[in-house]
Amino acid sequence: MNQDQTPYIDAILTHAAREPGRFYIPGHKGGTGADPAAIRMIGKTAFRNDIPALMPGIDVGESPTPFEVAQALAADAWGADRTWFLLNGASQANHVTCMALAHVGSEIVVQRNVHSSVIDGSILAGLKPTFVAPEIDPDLGIPHCLTPESLSAALDQTPNAVAVIIVSPTYFGACADVAALAEVAHTRGIPLVTDEAWGAHMHFHPDLPPDALSSGADVVVSSTHKTVGSLSQAAMIHVAGDLIDARVIDRCVSMTESTSPSALLTGSLDGARHRAAVHGEELLSETIDTLASTREVICGIPGLDVLDERMVGRAGVAGWDPLRLSIDVRGTGWSGYEIARHALTNHDINFELFAENVVVAVFGMGSPAAPEADRLIKGMRATIENLGPSSNRERIPFAPPPPWGELAMPLRDAYLGPQDVVPFGEAEGRVSAESLAAYPPGIPNVLPGERLTRETLEYIAESVTHGGSVRGASDRGLKTLRVLRES
Repeated sequence: MNQDQTPYIDAILTHAAREPGRFYIPGHKGGTGADPAAIRMIGKTAFRNDIPALMPGIDVGESPTPFEVAQALAADAWGADRTWFLLNGASQANHVTCMALAHVGSEIVVQRNVHSSVIDGSILAGLKPTFVAPEIDPDLGIPHCLTPESLSAALDQTPNAVAVIIVSPTYFGACADVAALAEVAHTRGIPLVTDEAWGAHMHFHPDLPPDALSSGADVVVSSTHKTVGSLSQAAMIHVAGDLIDARVIDRCVSMTESTSPSALLTGSLDGARHRAAVHGEELLSETIDTLASTREVICGIPGLDVLDERMVGRAGVAGWDPLRLSIDVRGTGWSGYEIARHALTNHDINFELFAENVVVAVFGMGSPAAPEADRLIKGMRATIENLGPSSNRERIPFAPPPPWGELAMPLRDAYLGPQDVVPFGEAEGRVSAESLAAYPPGIPNVLPGERLTRETLEYIAESVTHGGSVRGASDRGLKTLRVLRES
C-alpha cells in the first residue's frame, strides 16, 4: 500500500473546511461555544477539527471509508493482518485481548510483571491467570522478560491455558526472545499475546531488536503515543495469523470503545503511522546515534552508568531498546528517587520512571533527540555535582521488589466479593480486594485475591513516600485498604 498518504486526516480537514452547519455534537460547535481558556490551551484548529463519529465521507459511506483505509494502512505498516485504532491507550487493548480470550476459555498464562490493565482485563473477563515470574536482574533488582524455559514450565502446569500474555520490551528496555516464546506457545496450539506498549517504533529500523509481529506474536498491544508520536491515549492493537479470531477482537473493541470517539485522537494515529512508515528509519537513525553518544557522556559523570546492549545475554534479555535511556545511579550513593526529585526541582528534568537504583528517560521517534539529550546531560551533571558525595554510599545494594504473596482466590471473586475497609497498618495477612500497583511503572505489586504480606505493604508505602502513587487503590492516600471479608 502507498504509505505516503493520510486519508482519515484529509477527510477530517475537508469536512471542517466546508464550514458545515454543525447541528450535531459536540456542544462547542467547532469552537464557537468553547471557553477562551480551552481555546488558549489547544487552539481553534483543534475545536474546528473535533468531528463526531458516523460522518458520511469520513467513517461511514461507501467502503472502504477513509477511516477503514487508515486502519488498513496501519496494519500494512506494522505487518499485521488487521489493526484497530483505540482511544483508551494500550490499557484498552489489554482489556480487549482479555475479553477476546474469554470467548475460548478461562485459563491463561501471564508474565507476572504485566501492566495493571492486564489484571483489570482479567477481572472484567473472568479469566484465571497462572502467573510466571520474569527474570530478576541480579545486580539492579529490576524485572526483565520471560525465558522460553520458564514459559514452557508454566504451560506444563496449566494444560488448559488458551493463551500466553508476555511483556516486551519492559519499562527499562529489555526485550524478550519473542520468536522462541511464540514457538513455545504455538507448539501447544495457543496464541502469544505481546504487550509491546513500549515498542511501537521497533518495526521501523533494522538496528533495533525484532518487533513482536515479525517474531511470530499473534496479538500485539501497541501504545502508539508512547514513542511514535500520536496524542496521549491513542493506541493500536494488531492481529496476525489464525490462532485468534479477528471478528471476536472486533466485537470486543466495539464493546470497550466510546460511542463518541475523538477524531483528534484517531487522526493523530493516522499521522503517526504516516510518519513512522515514510520517515521512521531516518528519524530513528538520528535518535539511535544521538543516544549512543549520550550514553558515553552519561557514563563519564561520576557515579553514573547506563543500561545498554551490554545487558543482552542476561537471563530474560534477548535484546535492548535504545530509546529507553536507563541510568544506573548506584555509584552516586543516592537513590533514584532522590536524584529524580533533585533533577525535577532544580532543573525541571522529568523522568518517566525512577526506582531505587535506576532512573529512566524516554525518547520519542519523531522529535530531534540531540537538543533533548543535551538538556538531560546538563541536568544530570548539575544534579550530581550539586548533590555531592553521599554519606549513604554503601546503602544502595541490590533491592528487588518483595516476593509476591499467595494468591488465595480468583481475581474476579476477590474484586467483587464482600469487603471490609481496614486501616493500611492493619491489612497484613488479609486478602486484598483491589489491585495495588506502585506507579510508575504500573506493575501490580498486589493482586485482588492475594494475601497481603508485611514486606509488600512496606514496599508500597515506601514508594508513596518517595513520590510515587498507587494505581488501583480505592483510597488514593493509602490510609485504608479494601480487603476480603473473611469468616
